[in-house]
Amino acid sequence: MKQTQAAESATHSMKVSHGKAGNVSAGSAPDTGTSHRNSSFDFKVFLLPAALLLLILLAVLLDYVWPGTLPFSFAIVPLLLGGYVVIKSALQAAIAKKKITAGMLVVLALIGTATVGEYLSGAVVAFMMIFGEFLEDLTMEKTKNAVRELIRLVPPTCRILVDGVFTEIPLKSLRRGHTLQVRPGEQIAADGIILRGQAAINEASITGESMPVDKKAGDPVFVGTHNENGVIEVRVDKLGNDTLLGKIIQTVKAAQENKGHAQKTADVFAQYFLPIILGICIITYLITWDILRVMTILVIACPCALVLATPTAVVASVGNRAKKGVLIKGGATIETCARVTALCLDKTGTLTTGEPCVVAQSLPDATDGEAFLYTLAIAEKNSGHPIAKAILRHLREDKGFDLTGVPDGMFEMLFGRGVRVTQDGTVYEVSNKEALIDVAHGAQALLPFIREQEAKGRTVLIALRNNRALGAVAVADTLRPVAREAIRQFQQIGIQRIIMLTGDNEFSAQAICEEAGIPEYRTNLLPEQKLDAIRALQAEGEVVAMVGDGVNDAPALVISDVGIAMGEAGTAVAVEVSDITLMSDHLTLLPPVFLLCRRTLAIIHQNIWVFAVCVNIAGIALSGLGILNPILAALIHNASSIFVVLNSSRLLSWKYAGESRR
Repeated sequence: MKQTQAAESATHSMKVSHGKAGNVSAGSAPDTGTSHRNSSFDFKVFLLPAALLLLILLAVLLDYVWPGTLPFSFAIVPLLLGGYVVIKSALQAAIAKKKITAGMLVVLALIGTATVGEYLSGAVVAFMMIFGEFLEDLTMEKTKNAVRELIRLVPPTCRILVDGVFTEIPLKSLRRGHTLQVRPGEQIAADGIILRGQAAINEASITGESMPVDKKAGDPVFVGTHNENGVIEVRVDKLGNDTLLGKIIQTVKAAQENKGHAQKTADVFAQYFLPIILGICIITYLITWDILRVMTILVIACPCALVLATPTAVVASVGNRAKKGVLIKGGATIETCARVTALCLDKTGTLTTGEPCVVAQSLPDATDGEAFLYTLAIAEKNSGHPIAKAILRHLREDKGFDLTGVPDGMFEMLFGRGVRVTQDGTVYEVSNKEALIDVAHGAQALLPFIREQEAKGRTVLIALRNNRALGAVAVADTLRPVAREAIRQFQQIGIQRIIMLTGDNEFSAQAICEEAGIPEYRTNLLPEQKLDAIRALQAEGEVVAMVGDGVNDAPALVISDVGIAMGEAGTAVAVEVSDITLMSDHLTLLPPVFLLCRRTLAIIHQNIWVFAVCVNIAGIALSGLGILNPILAALIHNASSIFVVLNSSRLLSWKYAGESRR
């Protein structure tokens, strides 16, 4: 009641400062380190690969479907455009890195194809290289979007105490030492300590804890967390990058910038292959003085099969899983996912539904059944607490209780305890076990139920009427229906190290792990402590995949070898920073992903070593001996590329053994 009066008083006396809502400075909001890109970025990054693809398609029509339409091969146009970009980029990269990369191998191929008139082949090679750069640019933009999503947790304005009244100011004007007022339904604008008032704070964005935490004077609160009910006054202690949310943002940025990319097989191959090819060409010319043999070697050495080896397999496997509701972000992810040995899972929203539900009840005296349900209804009807919503949902859906005739009564919030309603001289209360102090009758019969449920990490609430205990309900975040089956499948495919990482308490974590069949867990973890747990596993030699859904999971998703986000339940931040996104909340979608990635990696190795390397070596030898001419070399070169595509296309029809039964 006092909190409501305080809110009304503050509303009447509030002075509003009309600042720009979106004007958030680095002094108060965490610094993203990124500026908003103008629209020219999107235009340029899409324009070149799209234009090149259209020109290649047009060249196919003009040169093969309608030959003779033009006095020259139209494939020269996309070859010149793509070739210019690729050659310029490759030369700049070689000069900057002071080493030979796959780009220089492509330059050699472009020269060879142009020399012998294989213009379309050269254009396709150029397009594949440019398209790869295009995907990398999009990935970088996704990284910046993820950080921007984190910033949106910070409110653009806040209220501070000025000359005895609370005045609204833009966030950029907030300073350490200010007294901040936070009302129900608002986000907290800074880290600090509660000076006055009590409130239930939803800290899921920071800790992952599914239940709101009751906070009172002296307790800490964090920027970006949500005030469910109650009015509090907070002393501002930390701003910007010093806040807990700011540290999460900085961790995401640093981890993404430092997340090493394995050197591409094509680059390693090119370092040795290019000098060897040049040497062979020189030796062949000096021995035979036959320029045709040299050109034949350049054609057969064209790395089309090598360039296609990885992207075709990646596209096929990504397409395979996309039809099943899983998004895999690139070849590097597939390669790493194939080597995963340890799996870490967040609890709230990943293994569990993320919403409190009534899971058990105790009614010592069956004759009190109707009174028990009525007490729950009238006490929780006007409470905005998530637990109250779970109880009301239970009454409506499970008990068929009609709430329309239940009066409002005189509602009172008992912080740290529960709620109380007085109606026609009768006092109804739904509270935690603190209420047992005032119970005149019925307490002893509920004690075994309370102990049993608390041992499982559940929240127990007791329904009282005029200080007489009628019964109790247990509320908890429940395990997803498919979670146990998913854990069994992970173990079946060879991932034996499975660990749950959670900011939740020990009892709740243990209960969930026992129900799901998870052998290991870590509890009471803040975001940075989750990073420590993952780094410890990596130090033991494990290749770690992390599955999460919340803002608090974002750093762990980035620092892990493979980050996996629950798309339907997950926050935009978790989805952006992840390597794999599940578009539904079914964990059973994941075991097929690991198996497919292993299969894809095997196909990539076949493409590289059998169809690219072995065919090239044999073709070069035959070309040097004069057995092959440029036309035959082009046919063999194209055949090897076709075999790569056919081999990769097998991944499109790959199916997990259990999928047809789901």
